[in-house]
Amino acid sequence: MGNRGPQPKGMVKIKWSVDFAYAIGLIVSDGCLSSDGRHIIFTSKDNEQIKNFRKALGIECLIGKKAGAAKQEKKYFLVQFSDVLFYEFLMSIGITPNKTKTIGGIKIPKEYFFDFLRGSFDGDGCFYSYYDPRWKSSFMYYTTFMSASREHIDWLRIEIYKRLGVQGHITHSKNATVHQLKYAKADSSKILKSMYNGSKVICLSRKRLKIEKALAQVRKKLPI
Repeated sequence: MGNRGPQPKGMVKIKWSVDFAYAIGLIVSDGCLSSDGRHIIFTSKDNEQIKNFRKALGIECLIGKKAGAAKQEKKYFLVQFSDVLFYEFLMSIGITPNKTKTIGGIKIPKEYFFDFLRGSFDGDGCFYSYYDPRWKSSFMYYTTFMSASREHIDWLRIEIYKRLGVQGHITHSKNATVHQLKYAKADSSKILKSMYNGSKVICLSRKRLKIEKALAQVRKKLPI
């Protein structure tokens, strides 16, 4: 028999957990796989997001900076690392190079779906609130998920409905390059309580604080 040699070791421990699922959500929204078959790249304007990504995956790698398209000032933080095993794992669950407009459903264990969704929300989601002038004391708020892939947005909508029974609605940018899945008030609260199901979960603090301040207006709080 031939000498098999040492088995390759990955930088990332591939084991589903609350933190691992959150990191997968971040990769789906703001990460990318290099075409070389081994490098994973994650970019964000928010340094906390980068640190959360490293913490969620349990990795230590340098944080760099880069400029945006046609820009010279380096405003974006990024981490890049090589891990063939993790790269292949990401491919196996539905994340591919050049995924922006083609990504569809992701293979996530059902018990970690909302941790994945929290990562997706921190990357490509938003929360906003306002008083509707048409009705007295009408405070409105929405939780929104965005993607350039309609297939991915449709998948998210189906998966959320299966778990919480909320429908949401889909809107599009004027040039139809971004699809938005929106949930209002009671439906939004159900999703938020499922995503932020503990005080110690990794998340982008500025988004969580914004949500908590808004929900305080209607005397609702996240379970912290």
